[in-house]
Amino acid sequence: MSPVLQPYRDVLARPGAPAFVTAGTLARLPMSTVGIGIVLAVSQLTGSYALAGRVSGVFVALQALCAPQLARLVDRHGQGRVMRPAMLLSALGLVGVGVGAVAGWAEAWLYLAAAVGGAAIGSFSSLSRARWSTLLRRDPTRLHSAYALESVLDEVVFVVGPVLATFLATAVHPTAGLVVGTVSLLVGGWAFLQQRSTEPAPAPRGHDEARRRTVLRTPAVAVVTAVFVAMGAIFGAVDVAAVAFAEEAGTPWAAGVVLALFAVGSLLAGLVYGTRHWTRPVGQRFATGMVALGLAVCLFALVGSLPVLGVVLFVAGLAIAPTLINGNTLVQAAVPPEQLTEGLSWIGTALGAGVALGSALAGARIDAAGAHAGFHVVVAAGVLSVLAAVAAGPVLRRAALVG
Repeated sequence: MSPVLQPYRDVLARPGAPAFVTAGTLARLPMSTVGIGIVLAVSQLTGSYALAGRVSGVFVALQALCAPQLARLVDRHGQGRVMRPAMLLSALGLVGVGVGAVAGWAEAWLYLAAAVGGAAIGSFSSLSRARWSTLLRRDPTRLHSAYALESVLDEVVFVVGPVLATFLATAVHPTAGLVVGTVSLLVGGWAFLQQRSTEPAPAPRGHDEARRRTVLRTPAVAVVTAVFVAMGAIFGAVDVAAVAFAEEAGTPWAAGVVLALFAVGSLLAGLVYGTRHWTRPVGQRFATGMVALGLAVCLFALVGSLPVLGVVLFVAGLAIAPTLINGNTLVQAAVPPEQLTEGLSWIGTALGAGVALGSALAGARIDAAGAHAGFHVVVAAGVLSVLAAVAAGPVLRRAALVG
């Protein structure tokens, strides 16, 4: 066994871990297929990137708005009891988006279907991290490795998902990416929720007062949430701009390939990052990662061809997974165990809100001035991420946790 992989082997040796990790990886595939699947389906069937960006934005925005509320219910009642009916409702909404795009429904119906799909989908990534926190609460070194593994799995999904969704949407049917996302949600989600031995216990009734106080009142959670909005805007703008750029180049299938390079860079960085025990405070590492990402995406201003776009995406991706790992670590240390799922969900909420904003702005700019104008939105989001990280400096310096 390679020394690099040994920490991951150690955490996966925990009873029940391989089962929930495998199912959870499939259940989170919609993270990388539904957003781009909506963009591809709606843009191809209606001819409007602006509409595609708005519908995708509605899905992501409602997911961002409702995921923490679902998480609060999960913390109180348990993962299975809340998420089984929720994911069925989400699948119904996703089917509605696909059917509506094919049938030419009015925009309002597309928005409604996307809203239902996003509001009920929750975050299986947060559910999986909550299970790790329960299993490894007394072992911070292995918990660091487990969170790194989760980020690596997120990036595996983001490598496979865009390529798969783009290929199916261009070679099979415009809605095929949505179909893949819906099926993976139902199959993976159901299998994940069946793994009851690793499911965190619901919070005792004595914690009702704590549950009424949102974890956003915790300074570290508020900072991570605010900074991740800018990070999410980068992701949303990149998705729409890459699809439009590949379309203008006459190779729409290439969008999935270059977006996969974004995830490959993050995957490799996360894989290495999770094997090391760091002595610098996690708050400092979080701020450094955000500044590095913000500076890297400024390179999008230089993109003039698909190969250059691929290189820039790979370089920018190197800063993603370490920053996500540090953000999750900050939140895990800052919130009480009975509110952990809610705290972790706020990270997804922040990213989702940023993705919705970034995709909508990029779609509008692309319709007005071409694909390269979408990269201007990416650069602007990068500058905002740097400013947000710098402004959050005092709070992050007080986050002296190491790991």
